[in-house]
Amino acid sequence: GGAYDVMSSKHLKGDVNYAWPSSEIAVMGAKGAVEIIFRGKNVEEETARYTERFANPMVAANRGFVDDIVTPSTTRQRIAEDL
Repeated sequence: GGAYDVMSSKHLKGDVNYAWPSSEIAVMGAKGAVEIIFRGKNVEEETARYTERFANPMVAANRGFVDDIVTPSTTRQRIAEDL
């Protein structure tokens, strides 16, 4: 969520950024965004579409905002390697 923007993101010159597969790299959660954009219509269906298209770490990785998508079980090792 919004933590990406204020906690050592690439935009703030962070050295390395990783994301878990379940991460949402966005200022607002998908459901909240959909409720505003679509004014409460088809919220569940549109939330699924929005998440697939925008609110997942693959989009951020493709744009260079995160360096890699790592599993929770490998996170500690990857961070240790970068230190």
